[in-house]
Amino acid sequence: MPKNPPESMQHHVRQRLNAHAAERWPQLARVHVRFRAGFAYVDGELKDGERLRLCRLRFTGALHTWGFALYQPGNDSYRDDILPSGLPAGSAEEALDCVGGLYLKAHAYLKAHAPGGSGPTRVPAGLVLLVGPPASGKTSFVRALIARGQIDEDAVVSSDEIRAALFGTSPTEADPDAADARIFEERDRRVVARLAAGQTAVAESTNVTPQARARLIAIAMRFNASATILRFAPDLGALLQQHAEQGRTDITAADVRAYAAVMARHAGADQLHAEGANAVHDVPGRQQGATPAEAAAHFSFT
Repeated sequence: MPKNPPESMQHHVRQRLNAHAAERWPQLARVHVRFRAGFAYVDGELKDGERLRLCRLRFTGALHTWGFALYQPGNDSYRDDILPSGLPAGSAEEALDCVGGLYLKAHAYLKAHAPGGSGPTRVPAGLVLLVGPPASGKTSFVRALIARGQIDEDAVVSSDEIRAALFGTSPTEADPDAADARIFEERDRRVVARLAAGQTAVAESTNVTPQARARLIAIAMRFNASATILRFAPDLGALLQQHAEQGRTDITAADVRAYAAVMARHAGADQLHAEGANAVHDVPGRQQGATPAEAAAHFSFT
């Protein structure tokens, strides 16, 4: 059976995680770490005393390098995963930041929507910009919004649907740049028509680069419309799993990795606000135990 790290190292890890949580995750009153058979199980205690399982760290023999596994609330287990660095191991602080971004924010959503909570997050009429790599759950989320009657089907402006309408499922356009130009022109036309009428336009595409977002945010500003960004940011392991389950042939796993890397560099909340977004909200997904319908219920469109 694998051995636990020495007591002195266990104490040091607990101290480091609690110090890091105090600096970066004010939602947490304390981080609990219990060691068993070479693993460190990390829980977070909220200010109200509620305790959440977060992740499992595997002792590698080095103080600053731990194997990483996410807690899976759906089946009450842990799954080996990849940190935002793209590596399966890293510091304990990296692991806490990863699960903090995934679970603590989603938990706040769930509590807000629970009976007696503050209710769903309000999204005002205007531009709603979805930001996330392929396979991150954007289309399923939009379908859930439509099925629940939260938005009209006509409100959704999908670049993929426009591409299919213009070029079919197997486009033969000789010049990809010319094809993209036609798609963006039609997308912009539809967004303009919605915003000019005072209606919501949901821009469904990856939008992970500043350039892609700037064009749409500029349109919103032209009509003095609100620009709300909804972020879809599952960890890389979950993203690749969702991609494999979809069975898409037009997007490879390498493409998904590349999109995720661009988003990690260029789609943080602070940057999105700096680009002109009036509000930025993270959309919970499978990792947080939320179905598309449950994720949709976290928002109210006016």
